[in-house]
Amino acid sequence: MGKGDSRTRKGKIYKGSYGNSRSHSSSVIAPKVAVTVKAPVAKKAAAKKKA
Repeated sequence: MGKGDSRTRKGKIYKGSYGNSRSHSSSVIAPKVAVTVKAPVAKKAAAKKKA
């Protein structure tokens, strides 16, 4: 769990790589876009045909 572990922040700094443990913009977190979900439209039943 030190410089050799690439899954930790210290290891990523040592290797010079980026990832979930060490992102580029750690100070600013982009807000997720809210997805609006519309209620499903109720379909009318098909009219019965007279035989």
